[in-house]
Amino acid sequence: MDVLSSRLLLRPADPDRSQAFYRDALGLAVYREFGPPEHRGVVFFLGNGLLEVSGHADRPPHGLALWVQVRDVAAEVARLADAGVPVVAAPVLQPWGLLEATVEDPDGLPIVLVEVPAGHPLRTDLRPPG
Repeated sequence: MDVLSSRLLLRPADPDRSQAFYRDALGLAVYREFGPPEHRGVVFFLGNGLLEVSGHADRPPHGLALWVQVRDVAAEVARLADAGVPVVAAPVLQPWGLLEATVEDPDGLPIVLVEVPAGHPLRTDLRPPG
């Protein structure tokens, strides 16, 4: 398989509410919008990926979470809590060395906010000197 592009497709219970959440509360930038006004789909930039919020589902997704790396997880959790976003788990340094917190989207989808602390192997340049 030669993958040229990819995106996560999210089918929310209330598309307008979820699109507003991802655009306004989370603050994701819009990559593109498509479809007629009554069934508008929105694709958001999600770091090095894309998140499409379109269509409708009768029940929330099961067994899915979004993993989003941010520069300052404590600041993002405080900002989102002030905006009324449910904070499920406060920032905690995990055994694998990442600082993680969890918030929820309007359908209860977990969004794991991750900060890579200084000194973590993900921040280490493993290339040989020279």
